[in-house]
Parts: sequence; structure tokens; C-alpha cells
Amino acid sequence: MASANETAVEFYWRPGCGFSMMLRAHLERAGLPLHEVNIWEDETAAARVRAVADGNETVPTVFVGPAAMVNPDIDQVLAAVREHAPQLLDARTK
Repeated sequence: MASANETAVEFYWRPGCGFSMMLRAHLERAGLPLHEVNIWEDETAAARVRAVADGNETVPTVFVGPAAMVNPDIDQVLAAVREHAPQLLDARTK
């Protein structure tokens, strides 16, 4: 079975975060499949974010393959997808 990392952009967010809402809208417009995780409802997810965000629960945090991005813009996410998960670009046309 494929992991979320192979089938979708992993998008970590929390309610009320305007930056998360803005990036989610850009990712949806780009047609990328998303696996969304609310860090306030998933302690393991919150710990994963802290591990890559200097101990902070900074969102949005995005994982694409081995790439972890804290508060990235859409161009950074698309570059990571092209490098680490180009199959996700193909998913946009299916």
C-alpha cells in the first residue's frame, strides 16, 4: 500500500491559521492531491511538525517525499513535488 507521502502532499495545519488557509487554496487550485492533518487533533502530527520547525508548532508545514517545508509558498511546494513526487503532478489530470 502506498503511503500518503507517495500519493498526496502532506499538509499539516490548525484551525484559525490564515497562512494555512491561503496555502491550501493555492494547492487546491494547482490540483495537487492533499492529505490534510490538523495538528490540534493529532499529537503525533504535532510532534512531527515540532521536529522540523525548531520545536514550534508552525503551520502550514508540508512534507513531500523527504522534503519538509515550514510555512512554504506554492512555488516551493511545486518545486518539491517536481523533485520528489512528480507522480503527484500526473494525478492532476486524472
